[in-house]
Amino acid sequence: MQQNLFVYNTLTRKKEKFKPLNPPHVGMYVCGPTVYSDVHLGNCRTYISFDLIFRYLTQIGYKVRYVRNVTDAGHLEGDAGDEGEDKISKKAKIAQLEPMEIVQKYTVGFHDVMQILNTLPPSIEPTATGHIIEQIEMVKQILEKGYAYEVDGTVYFDVEKYNKTKNYGVLSGRNLDDLLNNTRTLGGQEEKHGKLDFALWIKAKPEHLMKWPSPWSVGFPGWHLECSAMSQKYLGNQFDIHGGGLDLVPTHHTNEIAQHEACCGVNPANYWVHTNMLTVNGQKMSKSLGNSFLPHELFTGNNSILNKGYSPMTVRFFMLQAHYRSTLDFGNEAMEASEKGFKRLMNAFALLNGLKTSNATEIEIEPLLHRCYAAMNDDFNSPVLIAELFEASRIINSVHDRKMKIDEANLQILKTLMNTFVLDVLGLKDEQAANDDLPNVLNLIVELRSEAKTNKDYAISDKIRDGLARIGFQLKDSKDGTHWSKS
Repeated sequence: MQQNLFVYNTLTRKKEKFKPLNPPHVGMYVCGPTVYSDVHLGNCRTYISFDLIFRYLTQIGYKVRYVRNVTDAGHLEGDAGDEGEDKISKKAKIAQLEPMEIVQKYTVGFHDVMQILNTLPPSIEPTATGHIIEQIEMVKQILEKGYAYEVDGTVYFDVEKYNKTKNYGVLSGRNLDDLLNNTRTLGGQEEKHGKLDFALWIKAKPEHLMKWPSPWSVGFPGWHLECSAMSQKYLGNQFDIHGGGLDLVPTHHTNEIAQHEACCGVNPANYWVHTNMLTVNGQKMSKSLGNSFLPHELFTGNNSILNKGYSPMTVRFFMLQAHYRSTLDFGNEAMEASEKGFKRLMNAFALLNGLKTSNATEIEIEPLLHRCYAAMNDDFNSPVLIAELFEASRIINSVHDRKMKIDEANLQILKTLMNTFVLDVLGLKDEQAANDDLPNVLNLIVELRSEAKTNKDYAISDKIRDGLARIGFQLKDSKDGTHWSKS
């Protein structure tokens, strides 16, 4: 197991050596989707990033319990998530469906997109509606410890009281006075003691569709509560990694820390990890700007931003070419460059099993393997890893073209390197290959062409060469024989 992994911690604003609480076990909680609409590309970027982290931690020997929730109730329309109408209930009323029909439709859609993008499923995928009892119990404990109050069936968290002994802005780096000065009190919320107080349990209006009995009222849990209740249930009072998008820091994750500390006395996670946002041609991706599109629109090219569609693995590769903490900008040039880069990498990967070895070697692969691990140990630096894999691809092409010699020992390390980092860690797969036997089929075709040339049947020989060229395979004749490569 690699022991020199460093992870950037939003909580401390620096890279820290990764030290699990209970090695080799690692607990990781990632905030999942609110299933009232199709999953958007920003979500996809977050879940691909945490899929990379999950895959790498597993690859280096950790036993990871990866928990990613599904929000199927309690997420209201306001920026803080506890003001306005429930997003799922609103969609259900418009469509004249049961809320759980909306939940089912978009949960299935979310899973389909995640599978298309080759992300591994989490170890546990709990839902908010499946953990109402746990959420009610957490509210009880927070009330008992004096950090919450009830007003007419709604229970609020007392932020200013909490901040007297704790630092409410510890994650965002903002102090309470600044937060108070920049927060307005909305109409109908005068019952709050403080402007920053947030709802733990909300009394339901008669027309509200999703509601449950509680000691305070028939109502529903606040959005922030579900993650605290479910992470505690499945990972304990403290666990290793809590993740999500950077947009969750100011409110959702800040409130999670506050309510969890009020209940359990500790910050829930040792490492807070956040992915950055998507932009399109330098502008934030948003519906209001008209530059937002869904994953299937990206795959098919049915959007007004890009010139054409891109395959799911090209999209995954594109996202991994940027560090998860960097802004990722969609644009035609960037996507086309990624498509070419992905093809180049997979073309080299396809040549691996057909490489010929020599008694001597002109290249040592071990240092390259160490550099691949070093890249991932530096806060999961996938762009540096991909640069190293392009170096591995150059070596593969040189050996294939007989410009470089490699012995059996180094070839085995090269195969291990490519399989480990291309397939297992980056989670890429070759979309062009019909099946794993493609190299053998091509070798057979090359052999048949060689027989045709030997028999001076040049018409058949040329027909085979030209036919392969049309479907993207180039033949090179040399004194050592004929070799194929993807063009």
